Amino acid sequence: MARVITLRDALREAMSEEMRRDETVFLMGEEVAEYNGAYKVSKGMLDEFGTKRVIDTPIAELGFAGIGVGAAMNGLRPIVEFMTWNFAVLAFDQIVNNAAKTLAQSAGQYKCPIVFRGPSGSAGQLAQQHSQMFESWMANVPGLKVISCIDPADAKGLLKSAIRDDDPICIMESEVLYGYKGEVPEGEYLVPIGKAAVRREGTDITLVSFNKMMLEVEKAADELAKEGISAEVIDLRTIRPLDYPTIVESVKKTNRLIVVDESWPFAGVSAEVAYTIQKFAFDYLDAPVTRLNAADTSLHYAPTFVEAYLPNAGTIVKAAKEVLYVNA
Repeated sequence: MARVITLRDALREAMSEEMRRDETVFLMGEEVAEYNGAYKVSKGMLDEFGTKRVIDTPIAELGFAGIGVGAAMNGLRPIVEFMTWNFAVLAFDQIVNNAAKTLAQSAGQYKCPIVFRGPSGSAGQLAQQHSQMFESWMANVPGLKVISCIDPADAKGLLKSAIRDDDPICIMESEVLYGYKGEVPEGEYLVPIGKAAVRREGTDITLVSFNKMMLEVEKAADELAKEGISAEVIDLRTIRPLDYPTIVESVKKTNRLIVVDESWPFAGVSAEVAYTIQKFAFDYLDAPVTRLNAADTSLHYAPTFVEAYLPNAGTIVKAAKEVLYVNA
């Protein structure tokens, strides 16, 4: 049986179920306890688990991330919530230099089973310092796994898998989609880390994306279908490890690829996917790989800038027609 619940409820279910299952799991972050979470993801968890397992922290990301890393090295399984990944910049030393490198630096003697989670990307008119995507930043670091999704079922299943994983994992959510609803199975439900989801099968072109850009891709696929164009839609879900085989096999079938990525174009996730396809599926391509990214600038406050900054269904449809040599 499946129920329709929100993204925030799916994340809460994942954390609560794992905390009931394993007493070494705990949650810490700004406003996660008394305030029920900045986005109400942890609503009610303080009442159930108490102050030793749902912990409000000072506004000091470097400090509480470091506490989490130390706890993970000593046998606990912390979930560290950042109010936004923009604030996690302050904790990069702990994430990049300690969590990611603990296993290698200790020659395998110490693991660091920790989850860092919170919203990434644009959330409307929050301006330049609060609108950045961090998927490619974190995925660039060996030793870190990176998950980025907005489907509630995936969010629950992947978060549960992440909490049980022995490696440090960064989970990127979406501030504007915590109320986004979807079907989530009841009972024990895990999604494997590193496996993309084919949301829609098609024959003419492959559309690859992740996180909230998936909503624009799905709208574009619907519009293309009205004109007789069959798009295959792939949701990466996990950025590192990336599911290369699923993308390659899709392009071998459709012969065309557009990658839609909310982050900046230089050295981003879309660049990695494009490189992979030219290396492993070059002979199958009937057109160059196209990348649709956010504008190569920081995001300003004005709503007109927000609208122009991000890819949308219209720009995806236009790009698809160009790749297919159809009059746009």
